[in-house]
Order: sequence, then structure tokens, then C-alpha cells
Amino acid sequence: MNNADKHADAAAIPALSPRGAGWQFVVFGDACSGVPGALHETTFARVCEVVRRLEPPPEFVIFPGDEIVGLTPDEADLRAQWRHWLETEMAWLDRTATPIWHATGNHTAYDRMSERVFGEVLGMPRNGPPGQEGLSYYVRQGDLLLVFVHTLATDLGGEGYVDVAWLESILTEHRDAARKIVVGHHPVHSVNGFSGAYQRDIGPEHGRAMWDLLVREGVLAYVCSHILAFDVQVHRGVLQLCTAGAGTAHRMPEGVEYLHCVQAALDDAGLRYQVLDESGRRREQLAWPLPEFAAPHPLSLGPQEAPLKARLAERGVLDLSFAGAAAASVARPQTLFCANAPGKLPAIWIGLRGPEQRLTAIIARTPGRSPHFWHGPALGDEAPFALDLRICPAMGAGGLLWRIDRASPWSSMIGASPTGVEEIDWPPIWRVGAGLDGETFPGAGLMAHWGWREFAI
Repeated sequence: MNNADKHADAAAIPALSPRGAGWQFVVFGDACSGVPGALHETTFARVCEVVRRLEPPPEFVIFPGDEIVGLTPDEADLRAQWRHWLETEMAWLDRTATPIWHATGNHTAYDRMSERVFGEVLGMPRNGPPGQEGLSYYVRQGDLLLVFVHTLATDLGGEGYVDVAWLESILTEHRDAARKIVVGHHPVHSVNGFSGAYQRDIGPEHGRAMWDLLVREGVLAYVCSHILAFDVQVHRGVLQLCTAGAGTAHRMPEGVEYLHCVQAALDDAGLRYQVLDESGRRREQLAWPLPEFAAPHPLSLGPQEAPLKARLAERGVLDLSFAGAAAASVARPQTLFCANAPGKLPAIWIGLRGPEQRLTAIIARTPGRSPHFWHGPALGDEAPFALDLRICPAMGAGGLLWRIDRASPWSSMIGASPTGVEEIDWPPIWRVGAGLDGETFPGAGLMAHWGWREFAI
């Protein structure tokens, strides 16, 4: 990357660097630009300027799709958009010094013609499956494996279809890679409640098979875009990181999401990232894996003074553990934990609901507005359970984590909200095994513990 022509009045943005050997890189996607003088040329330029201010500059860039607005049947028009994007809008990036690797998107590879143009103009590695050369491919850099999947392959059915068999062959061949990241355009797990198989998400049969494969092969993260938001969640120990804020001037939803890029560092200790908005301000950050789970402090049943005050720290996790047995044939809510202020409904409620005894979290951010719901596993009638919960504000909507036992990986609870607990002022009263109405947990032997851990970026 050429830093010589950076604006003199633009302050450098400190980049996260590996702790020892590793990689430092940027991920940003969904610009929908390529048209001179159009709105997205302006918004994309603002995000590009943030990337240019990073010091040191990234070693490589990942762009998970929708560089240009595309979606035209006119090949000459499509090629003109690509020329403007590559030769004008991205002229600041020295691609020989800082390679940029692209994933296909619904604006750029939507039919056979556009797939062919994508492969020709970008010149990505041609080591993918037959018919997807330059569309699906992999890059190996020492102990790092990056695999790019074409999540809308025309020959497989189009949008939402992916060649899981080819992905399996590459991950199997490169099992010796210490760090593995898979990149595609469409999410597997819905983001911010924007769901829809084969349009907003990868089709469920492909998504399930793909996620089983990522878990089995020890993949660190699946990086995607498409939903115009920043979102991180974890499922069975594998991160899904969605970043689609490179310039498209719409948000999913408006008022919450923002234009951004993600700067990350990867090393033997894990992944750290910072999400930078169009002004260069750090809006979100995380270090993964999180600290070891620790909930050493017992909680008594019933109401008690909250041991944690005010808002949970940005770089911390609240650990809660519960053990007991759910009541048989009880569908009404069974409270494990809730927190409220005097005279107020709970700001957060965690418990079991429904005849299947499904783990549920309910968060009320705004008085007078409907609360948001998250769901986890069904625990079953009279079944003894030992349940760990982690509440991580830095993960936003994906920061309500669960696991059934200490040997299991973490998964995010499933919700439809764009936010989590990051803006909640925690109430002064905690209640364990009893709701606000005083009704006690109808199961048996409930025990609860808590702990608080902070992490460094």
C-alpha cells in the first residue's frame, strides 16, 4: 500500500498487530460502486480513506463481495464499472504489495456472463472446481489457509447454493494449516433478523452441511457480507463474521448499523479485530477466543443486590453457570436469572419456556417497547442440566453464548435483534430461581454461580 499520498491532515490509525508471528489484514465488503459520480462512489471513498490511514498498513485485504453495483445484462457496462472501481476508486492500493482477494457477490456474479467477467477482470487463483475457476479458490500463506466459496454458483442453482464437496476437499488437503478462514458472500446464520433461504442466507441444506464441515475441520471463522451490517456470532465454536459496510448507503437496520471496515490481527493466541467507522473511530472490538470460563461466586436463590453495577464493560464477559433439573410438563416460564430495578420489569430475563423447556433470554432495552428474544437449546422434561452462559457485550447481538457442558464449544443464542446487552445499564436487583412475581423455579436442585472476566485487545 502506498502511504506517501495520504492526506497530511489525516491522523494515522494504529493497527492491531500480531503478537509474534502472524498476519495483519483488513476485511471490508459491499460497496456497490463502480459508477462515476454516483452516491456510492462517495461513501466508498470515505471508508477507503480509513483503510489508507492504518499504520502499519495491512498485509492483505479480503473483500467478500459486491464491489460494484453490477446487476446489468450489458457486458460492456459491467466491464466499465469494474474498470472504474479498479483503476480509479481503488487506484490508491498497490495490489502488488498488498494483495486483495475477492469473493463473488449477488451484484457481481449473478449469471454466466457476470461470472465469466468476474474471473477475467479480477484474476483470482484458478484452483477451484471445474466451472468455478477464479470464482471459488484458495490461498495458502504459510500456516494460514484462506478458502473463498462461490455462494451463488449458476451451475449449482444460483443464489444460496455452494459446492460443499469442493470445500471439504480443500480443507481435508490442508489439514496441516494452523489457521483456516473460509470466505463467502452470503451468511449461513441469519444476521439482525434479516433471514431468507437462498436470498439472504445460504440455503439450509447447504448451510448445515457447510457448518458441520467447518466445525469438523477446525475452521476459525466464516467471513461473509451481504447483510448491510457488522455482526459477529459463534456456532459450535466457529465464528461467523459479517461485514458489509464498505459504502452501500443503506443499513440493515438504519439507525443501528454504520459504514465501516474491519482491521484484524491473527496469531497463535487467536484473532483480534477492531471495527472502524467512516471517521476512523473504533466502534467495536473483540479478542477471540474469550478468556477461560470462570464462575466461582455462588448466587443465592431469590432477590439479592447485584454484584456488578451499571453498564457491563466493553472488554469483559459475565459468566453464569446453572445446574438443576427442569420441572416435568411445565410450559410456563421457569426463571433461572433476571435483573430489574425497583418498580420496573426485568431488563434481562433468562430461563426455560415452553413444553420443550427451551433456553430463552429476553432483553428489554427501552421502557414501553417490546423486548427482544433469543433462543437456545431445548433441555427437556425432568432432565438434569448443567448449563454455562456467557454474556459478552462486545459481541453485540451474538454475545449471548451457551454451552451444555465444559467440553462443548460455545454457540450464540439465536435472535432477531441487531443489538445485545451492550447498551443496558444493569439493574441493582438480581433474582435467581424466581421471577418478579415471586414464583420460584418449579424444577429441582437449582444452583447458580457467577464470575466476571476482562480481556485485552
